Amino acid sequence: MTLSIKSISTNFLVVCHAHLEDYMLPHEEQRTVKWFLIFFYIIMLGYDFFYYYFLPVHVKHVEGGLPSNFWYLNYIVLFLLIPVIFYLIKTNKQFWVKYVFFISYLLTAFTVDIVSFYHSDRTYSSGNVVEVFLIFTLPIFLNKKYFWIVSLGVLVKYVLTAIILNNTYLILPIILFAVISVLSLFLLVRFQGYVRAIKISYDKQLEGMVKGVIATLELKDPYTRGHSERVASYALLLAREIDKLSKEEQKSFYYACLLHDIGKVHIPDHILMKPERLTKEEFEIIKSHPSVGAEAVKDVEGIQDSICVIRSHHERWDGKGYPDQLKGEEIPLLARVTTIADAFDAMTSSRSYRAAMPVEEAYQRIIDGEGSQFDPTLLEEFKKVFPAWVEFHKKYPWTKQWELPKEVEL
Repeated sequence: MTLSIKSISTNFLVVCHAHLEDYMLPHEEQRTVKWFLIFFYIIMLGYDFFYYYFLPVHVKHVEGGLPSNFWYLNYIVLFLLIPVIFYLIKTNKQFWVKYVFFISYLLTAFTVDIVSFYHSDRTYSSGNVVEVFLIFTLPIFLNKKYFWIVSLGVLVKYVLTAIILNNTYLILPIILFAVISVLSLFLLVRFQGYVRAIKISYDKQLEGMVKGVIATLELKDPYTRGHSERVASYALLLAREIDKLSKEEQKSFYYACLLHDIGKVHIPDHILMKPERLTKEEFEIIKSHPSVGAEAVKDVEGIQDSICVIRSHHERWDGKGYPDQLKGEEIPLLARVTTIADAFDAMTSSRSYRAAMPVEEAYQRIIDGEGSQFDPTLLEEFKKVFPAWVEFHKKYPWTKQWELPKEVEL
C-alpha cells in the first residue's frame, strides 16, 4: 500500500486552516498593539489641540495655549517611545509594548500634571480623554494582568493628583474610571471565555488530525506503532528538564515529535518494510523523509515553531547526519532533543530483525555518542532525566492504542 504525502498533508491542513486566524494570538497581539497605538496618538494629540487651542479660541474666545511649558514633555516622551516600540516588535517582544508604553505615559502624564498645576493659578479641571480610551480598550488584549495595571494605575494617578493638588473635583473622574473599569472587566472575562473555547476546539481538532496521521503511518509501517508517542514522551521529559519552553511551546513541540516520521508515508512499502539491509539507493530514499515531512506540515498552525523537529531529527552533532548535514549548534535545540529520544526508543524497541536492547545498554550507547551523534551539553540533562525515561519505559503498555497524555492537554 503506497500513500500520497500530498493527500495526507492536505487532509491534515483542512481543519487546521479553518481556525487559523482565530488561533494566531501572537500575530493578533501585534496587530492589536499597532492599531491601539495609532488611535492613542490620534486621540491624545487631537484632544489636546481641541481642548487647549480650538475650544478657547473659537468657542470661549480667549487666548489658547498649553497649561505650561512642561506639557511638551508628554509629546517628547511619546515621540521617543516610537523607536522603542519598533525595536520591541522587531525583536518579537510585542507582548511588552503595551506595558512599556502605558507605564511611560502614566508616569510622564502624572509628573507633568503635578509640575504644571502645583502652586499654579490655573485650575486643574481634567486629564486627557485618551485615558478613557485606555480603559475601554483593555478587553482587546485578553490579559488580566495588564487590565489591573492599567485600571489601578489610572485610578491611583487621579487619587494622588487630587491629594497633591487638593482638588476635590477629581472625585468625579475617579468614580467614572472605576465604573468603566468594572464594565471593561466584564467584557474581558467574556472575551477570554470565547477565546478559550476556540482554543480548546482547535486543539481537539489538531489532536484528531495528529491521531489520524499516526494511524496512517501505523498502517504503512507497523514499527511506528507506539514509536511516535514514545519519542514524543521521552523528548517532552527532556525538554522540561532544560526548562526553556512555555506550556504552549511544549505542546507545539510534542505535536511535532508525534509527527517526526510523517515523511515516511512517501517511502514505497517495499523499501520501508524491507527486512534485510537496504541498498545505497534505497537508503537515500529513506533519508528523504525528514525534508518531505517538514514540507508537508510547514503551514500547520500550532506546530510551525517546531518544524525543525521533523526536518532535523536525523542530523548529527558532528555534521554527518541528514538531510542538511548541520553541525553542532547549527542544529536547532528541539531537534537535538528529539534526536536523543528517537535513538533511545529505536534501541529499546523490538524490530523484525532484532530484539529490543536493555535500557542500560541503550543509555551507554547514547553516552558514547557524546560529541559525535549527540549534543554534549544535552547529554548532561539526559543523565538527569534518564530515571524518568526508564520508569516510562517500564510502565508503557506496549499494546495500547495511542492517546494524548493529560500533561499536554489544555
